[in-house]
Amino acid sequence: MAELGLCSRREADDWVEQGWVKVNGVVATMGQQVTAADRIEVDKIAQGFQEQRVTILLNKPIGYVSGQAEDGHTPAVALINPRTHWRDDPSRNRFSPPQLRGLAPCGRLDIDSVGLLVLTQDGRVARQIIGEDSEMEKEYLVRVVYQAAGQAVARHPGERSAPLLTIDERDPVSTNVQAVFPKELLERLRHGLSLDGEPLKPAKVDWQNPEQLRFVLTEGKKRQIRRMCELVGLKVVGLKRIRIGRVTLGNLPVGQWRYLSPNERF
Repeated sequence: MAELGLCSRREADDWVEQGWVKVNGVVATMGQQVTAADRIEVDKIAQGFQEQRVTILLNKPIGYVSGQAEDGHTPAVALINPRTHWRDDPSRNRFSPPQLRGLAPCGRLDIDSVGLLVLTQDGRVARQIIGEDSEMEKEYLVRVVYQAAGQAVARHPGERSAPLLTIDERDPVSTNVQAVFPKELLERLRHGLSLDGEPLKPAKVDWQNPEQLRFVLTEGKKRQIRRMCELVGLKVVGLKRIRIGRVTLGNLPVGQWRYLSPNERF
């Protein structure tokens, strides 16, 4: 059922337990094996529950963690309340406390990063964004400074997160970084870096302006962009996610949220 995009794995278990799923006209049982030739039917009651589940887009500020509270920091879901609901939200949905039940972030956005964070009750949306087979694009604007590099360091096979460069003692370049950053290192950001002993998927990386890079990734390792930049002598001083799939941050103010509209698709 999850592979067909009907629901999440957890929802499938719940629906089978409730007796809302039939296989070839017979009520399904937990753990039942099916093939592509079998006919799966889902009761309209289950479909109705699914339609009531919300997906929320938040412009996360610095200082909030994406998931569970940690080290005294507040989780981003704490910002989902009537006071922070964007007044220009085009959706007709109205906030109610049950919308917070099971509302979970789809992926991470670091505590020191800002921008688009998706929270959803809908397992189909979560699978689409962060499922094992997901290759959905995430777009970021990344402000950087550059520490001029010294002699290149040889990398040994299997060496984890080994630095590409040694760094000299000169002051970092914070204006017109584009003019001094080597083009060959920009190519390494696009393809050729490894993190945690694994090669990264190709990324789209271009200069948005002389101090800011635009990254488009299809994976989401922990603090990936910051770690990628460190490997080529860049330090991230600002990071903002502006797009996930076809959904953009747009004019949503920092610290406010809106509902995913019925006509929006990731």
